[in-house]
Amino acid sequence: MRRLAAVVAAFLAVAAAMPAHAQVFSPKTFELANGLQVVVVENHRAPVVVQMVWYKAGAADEVQGKSGIAHFLEHLMFKGTKDVPPGEFSRRVARLGGRDNAFTGWDYTAYFQNVASDRLESVMQLEADRMANLVLSEAEVAPERDVIVEERRQVVDQRPAAKLREQTSAALFVNHPYGRPIIGWEHEMQGLTRQDALDWYARWYAPNNAMLVIAGDVSADAVRVLAERYYGSIPRKELPQRVRAQEPPPLAARRVELRDVRVRQPSWSRSWLAPSHAASFGGVGRDQTDALDLAAELLGGAASSRLVRALVHDKSLATGISAFYDPTSLDPTSFTVSASPRPGVELAALESAIEAVLRETLAGGFGDAEVAQAKTRLADSAILVRDSAQAGARAFGAAFATGRDVAWVQSWPTRLAAVTTAEVNAALRAILGSDAHVTSVLLPKPGS
Repeated sequence: MRRLAAVVAAFLAVAAAMPAHAQVFSPKTFELANGLQVVVVENHRAPVVVQMVWYKAGAADEVQGKSGIAHFLEHLMFKGTKDVPPGEFSRRVARLGGRDNAFTGWDYTAYFQNVASDRLESVMQLEADRMANLVLSEAEVAPERDVIVEERRQVVDQRPAAKLREQTSAALFVNHPYGRPIIGWEHEMQGLTRQDALDWYARWYAPNNAMLVIAGDVSADAVRVLAERYYGSIPRKELPQRVRAQEPPPLAARRVELRDVRVRQPSWSRSWLAPSHAASFGGVGRDQTDALDLAAELLGGAASSRLVRALVHDKSLATGISAFYDPTSLDPTSFTVSASPRPGVELAALESAIEAVLRETLAGGFGDAEVAQAKTRLADSAILVRDSAQAGARAFGAAFATGRDVAWVQSWPTRLAAVTTAEVNAALRAILGSDAHVTSVLLPKPGS
């Protein structure tokens, strides 16, 4: 199954939140003559390795009327080359004792294989081959189009919460392509053709639009030899600019409500547009995203955070509540507070209580001790991240695809440690102080 990955950034924020003195991943980097950027994260705790190839092309780069083509091509990339017959790619990885998959986001598409470290050369040869030599026939394309349409029905249309998230994004981003679903709108997916896929492949899949990340039990010197051998001969291409419609300033509050007979647990959320690591928004600079990371943790990241303590523990109005901020995107992103009411609690009562806590927080702000504790929690929760070969690969790939670099990932702990309480409070007021938000409500259908 090829899964969508709309959010890698949540990991990235945590992974980066290491103590100021710590090295995050200590990567080694180099670039091939054809522009392919290579990052090696050595981790010798187990004889395994992950190869990831990230392309700077995702759903937000699609042209109007072709939603879903980035994800569709992700599926078709497993259909083979002249040297690898259709369907053989994953079978070969499996015969090597490994596993493979891929994911598409708004800003990137990525492919990966996990194998024993002595099998790395074989998967590098396979991945390099399909970067340049994909072969698509009508016989392969048509059935795969049915697969992605069915995937959409299963992961979106049959899940009320997913349908509501899709409608919320469309309401929050009225002009930017982040308002389109990564998987695509079904009526446009039905019209995607073999030529659409080949055009997308020709436009974006090139070594100078990609990052190769190798993480695990391997040395940078060994990777350099293999990268030159298998990727080095692939020619670079002239790449198009990533031109996207930008979001106008939001002017009004919006409300999205979905009722469905399948809903058993009502839920509530409110989203505000916010800056990302790569893009300022609403007068809030991208250099304030570290402060917003901490603000999300302080509002809803732990049992002692403001919203959780007040509404889950003290007033027993909610079964759960959280604050989520995803700064890893090429364009402005969102800051969201979500909650589910306890049985018997009206959603309107929970909404009023949340608004009261937010008003109190914006007025009084967080204190130094709270901010210090939040920094410690993030650092503690990130310690185990370094044990994962996938974690490093994902951190660098996502940064690459959204306008950041290796140095940015490595410098995050220092920047996070330097955030002041005043900066956290100022950033939160700038974003959550706006009335131009989108409130989403999921409810059972009357009579169900």
